[in-house]
Amino acid sequence: MTADVLDTARAWAVADPDPATRAELEAAIAAAEGGDAAAAAEIADAFRGRLQFGTAGLRGAIAAGPNRMNRVVVQQASAGLAAFLVGREPQPSVVIGWDGRRGSEEFARDAAEVFAGAGVRAILLPRLLPTPVTAFAVRHLGASAGVMVTASHNPPADNGYKVYLGGADEGSQIVPPVDGEIAALIEAAAATPVADYPRGEPEVAGSGVWDAYVAATAAIGLPPTELDDASALTVVYTPLHGVGLETVEAVLAEAGFPPLVVVPEQAEPDGAFPTVAFPNPEEPGALDLAMALATERGADLILANDPDADRLAVAVPDRAAPAGWRMLTGNEVGLLLGWDAARAARGQGVLAASIVSSPGLGVIAAAHGLEFVQTLTGFKWVSRVPDLLFGFEEALGYLVNPGTVRDKDGVSALVRILTIAAELHERGSSLTEELLALAAEFGAFESGQVSVRVTDLARIPATMAALRADPPSQLAGAAVLAADDLSLPEHGAIGDILRFTLDDGSRVMVRPSGTEPKVKVYIDATSTEGAPAQRVRAARARVDAIAEAVRPLLTA
Repeated sequence: MTADVLDTARAWAVADPDPATRAELEAAIAAAEGGDAAAAAEIADAFRGRLQFGTAGLRGAIAAGPNRMNRVVVQQASAGLAAFLVGREPQPSVVIGWDGRRGSEEFARDAAEVFAGAGVRAILLPRLLPTPVTAFAVRHLGASAGVMVTASHNPPADNGYKVYLGGADEGSQIVPPVDGEIAALIEAAAATPVADYPRGEPEVAGSGVWDAYVAATAAIGLPPTELDDASALTVVYTPLHGVGLETVEAVLAEAGFPPLVVVPEQAEPDGAFPTVAFPNPEEPGALDLAMALATERGADLILANDPDADRLAVAVPDRAAPAGWRMLTGNEVGLLLGWDAARAARGQGVLAASIVSSPGLGVIAAAHGLEFVQTLTGFKWVSRVPDLLFGFEEALGYLVNPGTVRDKDGVSALVRILTIAAELHERGSSLTEELLALAAEFGAFESGQVSVRVTDLARIPATMAALRADPPSQLAGAAVLAADDLSLPEHGAIGDILRFTLDDGSRVMVRPSGTEPKVKVYIDATSTEGAPAQRVRAARARVDAIAEAVRPLLTA
């Protein structure tokens, strides 16, 4: 670390408006001056550049420095976004929401004051609420933009700043080239000390926004003729220390469902996430408490939201599983919800999924006379598909009500999956049986994922480069018919994705994660031979075999 970096860090500490990050930085500076190599490395990284603003907004660890999430960076981002909005329309407005993570409310209030000071009408939501409520509020209030302070399912040390646009964008997340335009304006705003930014007093929204979201989401639940015995379905729910519980309970009560059995240790928002190693329902162990409670209560179903409630996890009883419960994959839930949407569509509309999600949705769409669209990765693309009926991404993201919210919504997805499960339960069936019915009608579509988390970010491009230079010729006994680099123009310049097509019909996709330090591999296999259960077993066996073959390629 150079003396210049240390001087820059000292100057930041003097100007830092947050006493917590200031104290942490001052302690790190003192340690670095005393010869602590780890402290010096942390300071060097925190000041090596700016936290990149992109289509996902900002996301990073909370700490001092321009390459971290903190009050200075949030105010600079808000000043840049305000300049973009002021240049876009004469009387811009923005609605700001926040979740239960460390610093979220303070970041939201800082942002709102900077917006108001820059001449943008700033509307703060009244309390911490799910991300889908903020996305809904952009459209409901006719706002020019929305900001949600959240890091979704990232580690506890992180926070983030997510941006939606109103108007013609209909409350969807930003996409290029808007992200670059805003990033340039943030860079320009950062030339002025945040202490010199004009500030204003934001408005605080009443309960009407939340009430409207609850009513609109409840309306997609139980059909007009209520189920005779919905109360017989026992459902355990966890918000994973996030902000989902209040809204989920209100929506289900209005829709006519009985109360859920809530995991008490995880019911209240807590940014420390004390009962989970990683606050992502996809991660091993995240649903352990829910599974234990479900077993104790003899439950029929487990539902879980991630901490900002824009994703949904579903687990079903399975005697063969170690804990007696099996978490459905995002693709399985996506196909169940897609089939539900297709049957109600009467041959009109579009089903959509990201390119790394199950191709099974396309088969369902074709069987029901519907168009199917594959999008780039990221829900910002799924939500923008015209005439969309339903869209999903395999990472537990589902859009079941595009007329209300133009982003993934774990609350509305919960309502629909619970409605499907209750209807099946009344007929003596279950989600597990419905997946077999799907396999009987369309073939079995099984999927799996292999991911490698890295501490050295340089490993990610190195792994991708190695696979480009020397793609595998076979995987698990199947020849690789095609190795396509989807970043090239001839493949549509879709993104940093490698696609391997195997001669048994399987597909393997490799890409860097957009939100975490991971290389991710998506594996899809299908089978149409034999009875439904045989099809599922055959497709699952292929996925498992390919996963074993892929792992050495990521660690070489």
